[in-house]
Amino acid sequence: MTAARRLAALVRDIRACRICRDSPMDGHPLQHEPRPVLRPSTTARLCICSQAPGTRVHASGKPFTDPSGDRLRAWLGLSSEEFYDQRRVAIVPIGFCFPGHDASGGDLPPRRECAPAWQDRLFAAMPQLELVLLVGSYAQRWHLGDAGKGSMTDVVRRWRGLLDAPGRPRYAPLPHPSWRNNAWLTANPWFEAELLPVLRRELRRLL
Repeated sequence: MTAARRLAALVRDIRACRICRDSPMDGHPLQHEPRPVLRPSTTARLCICSQAPGTRVHASGKPFTDPSGDRLRAWLGLSSEEFYDQRRVAIVPIGFCFPGHDASGGDLPPRRECAPAWQDRLFAAMPQLELVLLVGSYAQRWHLGDAGKGSMTDVVRRWRGLLDAPGRPRYAPLPHPSWRNNAWLTANPWFEAELLPVLRRELRRLL
């Protein structure tokens, strides 16, 4: 079986997954029908690993079809055509389904069942990846292990060492592009002044 067929079979299994409803880890099943949203690839050298779909993405079935996606594309200097070219860009969140809302109306964290069931298998099926963008703390903690501990600010401040580390794939930590992080962006101007120009050059090289 070719790598593309193995990945396609794995994606079919993911799209049929119901563990968050049928076997919830915390006793609280997902309250709506699961709709996994992901775009893995056997040819892309870049992968964007984020948190979990929001309500708009749950409705569209397409990742980052919301204002956060507009901001992320602006950060990366990518057009929509480039961003959604699955041959060149894979998109694999930590949680594949919209997790629901908390009491204040914000999005709940990614479901705990999802990453242990699928992340290692998915990334093993994409050995060609050269760079993984870790968007937000959940992605950073999962992929970086001990290096992902601490506050999101602490992890993103270590971006240069992570980006320059030997081995493949390399990792680049980013804050989540949600409007909720506007104050963080104002308090940390180095992110847009120092990190983003380097990252955009790297993406031009890869893509």
